[in-house]
Amino acid sequence: MKPYNIYISGVGGQGIIKTSTVIGEAAMKSSMPVVMSEVHGMAQRGGGVSTELKIGNAYSPIIENGSADLLISFEPIEALRAIPKISGKTSVIVNKSPIYPFNLRTSEISYPDITATLDELENKSMKVYAIEADRIAKESGHLLSMNMVMLGGAVAVKGFPLKKKIILDSMKANLPEKSLDINMKAFEHGFDHVKSR
Repeated sequence: MKPYNIYISGVGGQGIIKTSTVIGEAAMKSSMPVVMSEVHGMAQRGGGVSTELKIGNAYSPIIENGSADLLISFEPIEALRAIPKISGKTSVIVNKSPIYPFNLRTSEISYPDITATLDELENKSMKVYAIEADRIAKESGHLLSMNMVMLGGAVAVKGFPLKKKIILDSMKANLPEKSLDINMKAFEHGFDHVKSR
């Protein structure tokens, strides 16, 4: 099968690696070939991080520019950085909650306007789903479940190649039992948010 390419971006500490693992293991449980890149960037809290997955027949996990089917971005600036990976055929899920880089706080440069950021993403992609994922995560029980809000949104996107049940099974296998209920609730809220649009 032609690979379905997923590019995930954000900053260290947002659960990008865990999200990639859940998707990758769900693909394996579905008997679908999958390759995943190593983490790119600075994985410590606050540094830019990205991972790349190809579900289907692929020799390399690196997504060529303009060939991502889905961009999941946990932070608005990191979505802008990922624009070379997307095209008019890409669906984009973006968390509207910014994380202000420490060097901006002491600089005269301001954080990019969120509306302008979303407009730029919409101009370069097929569809943008902007989610207040931090707020939804807090309402689900904990801010750290934000990555599962985003994953739920991704699974609801038309064309996502994995069944929701298999993703939920992979979450159960990969997330701590003590936080599973919160993460499941966060996932469902993210899923419903995108599905309703």
